[in-house]
Amino acid sequence: MMDDDLIDDLADAMNNIGGAEAMSVFFPILRKAVVIDMRSNEKKGPMVMISPMVGSPQERLRGIRRLRPEFPRLRSLTLIPWPRGVESLVGIGLWDLIVQRFRDAGQPGAVAACQEVLVELKRLENAELMAAVRGDSYHTLWSAMD
Repeated sequence: MMDDDLIDDLADAMNNIGGAEAMSVFFPILRKAVVIDMRSNEKKGPMVMISPMVGSPQERLRGIRRLRPEFPRLRSLTLIPWPRGVESLVGIGLWDLIVQRFRDAGQPGAVAACQEVLVELKRLENAELMAAVRGDSYHTLWSAMD
């Protein structure tokens, strides 16, 4: 069951995806973000990639600027925190909206890149789950008493 705040947040996210110049969907559990820049010109198409999470929106803007210096400064950046699993992003339909933006822009290469990003996100999530099960990079807060 979803609470009203989540439904409102999802509606906002879906509306923002439709018109965002650039966006970052970040996964705190994975400490990664999907960075999307819809701008294109005659030499470069839109971009979709996985990047480490950053500490602020300004840092994300600087990172995009460094990656794509041939484009003017971004006018807007949509940030979507995603504390749930990768599959829920797909199940709720947010991922399809992102992919549809690339389809609508006539960018089949970027659509394929979206699929590669999704596969990598699922791999990262699975690796994180396995690390949690094994205890890698995790420590016990409470232990069973003998």
